[in-house]
Amino acid sequence: MLAEIEQQPEALERTLREVLPRAEALRRRLEGRRPAVIVLVARGTSDNAATFGRYLLEITTGLPVSLAAPSVTTLYGAAPRWQDALVVGVSQSGASTDVNVCLETARAQGAFTIGVTNESRSALAGLVDEVFPVLAGPELSVAATKTYTGQMLGFYLLAFALGAPLDTERLREIPETAEAFLSLRSEVEQLSERYRFMERAVVLARGLNYANALELSLKLMETCYVTAERFSTADFRHGPIALAERDFPVFLWAPPGPTAAGAAEIVEKLGELQAETVVMAPVDSPSLAKATRSIVLPSVPGERVARPADLYTPIPYIIPGQLLAAALAEQKGLDPDQPRALRKVTQTL
Repeated sequence: MLAEIEQQPEALERTLREVLPRAEALRRRLEGRRPAVIVLVARGTSDNAATFGRYLLEITTGLPVSLAAPSVTTLYGAAPRWQDALVVGVSQSGASTDVNVCLETARAQGAFTIGVTNESRSALAGLVDEVFPVLAGPELSVAATKTYTGQMLGFYLLAFALGAPLDTERLREIPETAEAFLSLRSEVEQLSERYRFMERAVVLARGLNYANALELSLKLMETCYVTAERFSTADFRHGPIALAERDFPVFLWAPPGPTAAGAAEIVEKLGELQAETVVMAPVDSPSLAKATRSIVLPSVPGERVARPADLYTPIPYIIPGQLLAAALAEQKGLDPDQPRALRKVTQTL
């Protein structure tokens, strides 16, 4: 797992180099005939990447985006009307049965289909109109890391293809930024020692980084066997904040931009409840002064001029979370590459 975390800059660079020309060609192809709606189909970590995709696509293209419920098709036999829709299947292996059934059904009804997968020769790749490959190379750890960030990059490229005003130079800076975030490894490993006996926690974020809260929570559950609930900071205030008590661990991202003020407010409230907050934020974040502990994040190119300011933060921001899960698993004497009861490819209908 740790080796694959460290491979991410190279994997991102390779994916960008290969897929950006495809995105540019698709952008020309779709000029004047964009879809009316986008539907994303995924499971597991890929579903977390799709949650990021939903935020990114709606913010940058204005198109409505839905996350599909595959069982609507696979268990209930219903056939939603897919005409004029873009249906995107997201799967590391390309072998997720329910994702593939949904894609096949949608394409048969006239939807334009795209596959985002790390296996360009997979069943999924053979079902879709267009493939956006994730060129992460073989991922041996059951806990996905480099395929998650590769899928996120795929959504930036898809947004660009759909006409989003993304700066391709900023996209080209993502691999180098990811490299800078890997320098947090030693600091995160030291921090993980404190949580060796942690059994439950909450992970929070909002907006474009909300998917990272889902993903860190999943990593803590599958590699460290920690009961990790995850929420939008907004949803957390609507009830689950009652979980918080003295020394209760809460991990939270506080990026610049529209979500910064809300993050600072929730950190302050958690401080009043004497919860233990671990805030991951840039050096000028107002949340850092109110945190119990912190991971000060490197700056992300473009965050001073991007609209919104957190537009290019999600890929590098997950890296300290991945490092934390890997380090904490080691602290607990667990093997994050082979979590109990899990396999790399999970097939469901």
